[in-house]
Amino acid sequence: MKNFNPLTFYSQDELSQALNESAQSIGGKNYFLLLLEAVRDAQPHPLLAKNAEFKFSVGSVKWSKPIFREKFTLFKHLRLNNKDGNIFPKKGSKGYKSILNLLRTLKPITFSVQPKNKKDGDGFTFQPLKIVDDNTTEINPLFEALFFAPVYQVKKSLTSKKKPT
Repeated sequence: MKNFNPLTFYSQDELSQALNESAQSIGGKNYFLLLLEAVRDAQPHPLLAKNAEFKFSVGSVKWSKPIFREKFTLFKHLRLNNKDGNIFPKKGSKGYKSILNLLRTLKPITFSVQPKNKKDGDGFTFQPLKIVDDNTTEINPLFEALFFAPVYQVKKSLTSKKKPT
């Protein structure tokens, strides 16, 4: 599991486009990379903040309700152990009920990233989960990139150029 790249579940073009649009909305790639570094350096993890807010040097991230340590730990375990990008539990599997409760808890949360200076952009919002159908739930690639994926992988996706066909 040493070389696990969680961003491989997503289309590289879509991921690159989403990251670039998000970066431009808070002031550019450098500001976005500052956000990533601030999230990685923060202890404890920013998602565990009781006030559901994380401030960094050029802006802030707010979300609609706090995430408790038990849910956070279960989510980290779940995202590392899924093999196909689908985190929805199979009926009867171990921890089915707790995973379903986790998904119900995370689904309505909305994250809002705003720059300090309004001249830098309008910011962006996103949800942590993407529900594909009744039995398929995926982690939003922006959520994965912002809070969990290694910075070098996100930077690689952020700076990738679309190959001509």
